[in-house]
Amino acid sequence: MEASFFSSPSFMVLTTIFLALILHKSQAQLNSTFYSTTCPNVTSIVRNVVQQALQSDSRIGASLIRLHFHDCFVNGCDASILLDVGGNITQSEKTAAPNFNSTRGFDVVDNIKTAVENSCPGVVSCADILALAAESSVSLSGGPSWNALLGRRDSLTANQAGANTTIPSPFEGLTNITSKFTAVGLNTTDLVALSGAHTFGRAHCRVFSNRLFNFNGTGNPDPTLNATYLTNLQQICPQNGSGNALTNLDPTTPDTFDNNYFTNLQNNQGLLQSDQELFSTAGAATVAVVNSFAGNQAAFFQSFVQGMIKMGNISPLTGNSGEIRLDCKKVNGS
Repeated sequence: MEASFFSSPSFMVLTTIFLALILHKSQAQLNSTFYSTTCPNVTSIVRNVVQQALQSDSRIGASLIRLHFHDCFVNGCDASILLDVGGNITQSEKTAAPNFNSTRGFDVVDNIKTAVENSCPGVVSCADILALAAESSVSLSGGPSWNALLGRRDSLTANQAGANTTIPSPFEGLTNITSKFTAVGLNTTDLVALSGAHTFGRAHCRVFSNRLFNFNGTGNPDPTLNATYLTNLQQICPQNGSGNALTNLDPTTPDTFDNNYFTNLQNNQGLLQSDQELFSTAGAATVAVVNSFAGNQAAFFQSFVQGMIKMGNISPLTGNSGEIRLDCKKVNGS
């Protein structure tokens, strides 16, 4: 029997080209020049507002990148985390367990949106504002700079239940957190690199106090905690305290984006359980990556940028999907 065209080398080549074009198109939905004609100054507008906010709030950079992170892990990067209850939004992601009383910076996002609307009304999405604010927060704090990929649109819905289940928790073990990253297409290197965002910012005592006095119900501190560091943390966060005191995520350079986070892990000075487990989990693939980044800041920066771009490309709404919100807190017309 003669071979058909469908099994011929020519068809195979054409199929390969077709698939490559599809993949290229899917990856090219977002691009760094999306607003080059419609809002050419958007990056500098966002950067100026973030820079101004940093002058009065050293925590805001870490808070803004956290908003982008917590947004992307729930239904993709669609600014659903910014929606308040109202109209068709009956439950806000802001009150989900990983976000309630811990996510902040919404006022700065509103300030950015106002400044962008004044220059380019109805053009730039709130989801893209979160991506640009994250980049500005890192680069203004001494970290790498990159051309954020843009072109996202904003969701018409929020997903509180999803926020409660898909956002990695500081109380979770490495296996669970790795699974949550894998579920959105992020690998081990991405996990370690993006965790490196904890090189700046603060955490409330309640997020890690279980490690200081009664780890996993043992009645003792987490044995992976450096003894001197443990004593310092116990003074900041007493056993019967309110849990609201703030502690630097990086005790060495708390407001600078650098690779000290990884040397801290090597010294058993990771503040959160989810941080220290990257290094202290015997046999974990993350240990070698931590060691690599601890010894090579350039390698960390490069992997961090790659991880941020991959994370920013989780299920974006593009084309005619969603909308461009005029107010980041509510769906248009609500």
